[in-house]
Amino acid sequence: MTTQDNPDTTLDPEDWDTFRKRAHAMLDHAIDKMEGAREGRVWTPVPDALKARLQEPLPPTGAPGMRVDEAIRSLMPYGPGNTHPRFFGWVHGSGTPSNMIAEIAAAAMNVNAGGRDQVALYVERQLVQWVRQLFGFPETASGLTVSGTSMATILALKAARDVALDFRSREQGVSGSQLVAYASAETHACVARAFDMLGLGSDALRRIPTDDALRMSTDALETAIGEDRAAGRQPFALVGTAGTVNTGAIDPLIALADIATEHGLWFHIDAAFGASGMLSPVLRPRFSGLERAHSVAFDFHKWMHVNYDAGFVLIRDEEAHRRAFSMRPDYLQHNERGLAAGFPWAVDYGPELSRGFRALKVWAHLMEHGPEKIGASVTRNVEQVRYLAERVDEAQELERLAPVETSICCFRHTAWEGASGAEIDRLNDEIVVRLQEEGIAAPSTTRIGGKLAIRVNITNHRTQLSDVDMLLEEIRRCGRDLSRGNQR
Repeated sequence: MTTQDNPDTTLDPEDWDTFRKRAHAMLDHAIDKMEGAREGRVWTPVPDALKARLQEPLPPTGAPGMRVDEAIRSLMPYGPGNTHPRFFGWVHGSGTPSNMIAEIAAAAMNVNAGGRDQVALYVERQLVQWVRQLFGFPETASGLTVSGTSMATILALKAARDVALDFRSREQGVSGSQLVAYASAETHACVARAFDMLGLGSDALRRIPTDDALRMSTDALETAIGEDRAAGRQPFALVGTAGTVNTGAIDPLIALADIATEHGLWFHIDAAFGASGMLSPVLRPRFSGLERAHSVAFDFHKWMHVNYDAGFVLIRDEEAHRRAFSMRPDYLQHNERGLAAGFPWAVDYGPELSRGFRALKVWAHLMEHGPEKIGASVTRNVEQVRYLAERVDEAQELERLAPVETSICCFRHTAWEGASGAEIDRLNDEIVVRLQEEGIAAPSTTRIGGKLAIRVNITNHRTQLSDVDMLLEEIRRCGRDLSRGNQR
């Protein structure tokens, strides 16, 4: 028998009924995991024994499927904990059980969504249409589903760079261009990374100081633009932030849009989690000006709770977007008929020809839950964060360190009387670590005005006010215990 005739070379199941039972068992386990998201520890460290198993060599002949499934199940308790309602650190979405259905369908279809005239093309186009409508963008706008805001930022700023250089940069590069751009000192690090990866260098990004509310100072921005022009440099882009990662502050988007228009700058908005505020009647007015951007980068997998990963880039000028990426070698030429039809393809709007069907789970999520219900969940979190801020302000031993604008509250325990700044920092850092290690809650830390802060972000549709109360109670407990120890 030749290899071609040997049934052992197929990767399909030998017994489909047995495989069906195996798949159903894993689905039940996954549903149990999501159903129990409110219970137990928030974060559980990976045990040493599991770490050791994950260093074992690859078995050359493979392992039985049921043994692989057991190995998968053994991993499931040890994620970061962001499905739990008391995961308060960083800005992670909490996901939904219903999104698993779309993921199963996408896996079964095994679509390469980079191109070809097939259904993924039309699902993503409808998703782009929905996003345009949600954000008030014109019908001429284009978009693309990507891994997250970091990738979306690279795509948007590449389009901005190419427009500024009349697209010569695609062949000639950017050497000697003297391009510079502007962003708040509070802007996410992915913007500077994008400048690095686009060949502009992170030094080409001017970090503009903020005001007392940690929003970009427009006066400082105007000064920086004037200085660069006087020095012979070429300002080309302005990056506003709609929800900073440190405090959730929203830059003055309308004023920034006016400045961008006055100086002929590409106006990009980093709205990684803040874009979800457009669905909330409470937050939407604060995002006025977003609809004037040339491009917006944001994540569905944060405050809209699509399961990871699902980011998006929205670009006002479809032609500029396509000119920045489209490149058709002989083997990718389109046709008016057949599988090579359907121009333009997703690959004409980004760097990936091989790409999964991410748009399906976003499309299904929006279709099932709708913008009103998702927006109500956002509003609920906003109310919870404001409740937290009020409780912090009332507490004698707690001090708030920044205004609350979206989903984030930054504060600290003031420690014992006479404690130094360094001692207060260490105490608050230890409080956060203890809460994480004890599995009670998972806030994070940051620095505000040089002071270490306990940073609490609430972007979880499962969080209740009782979770906020428990967090504050446990922070006080840890603070009392640690303060007593330091005073002895």
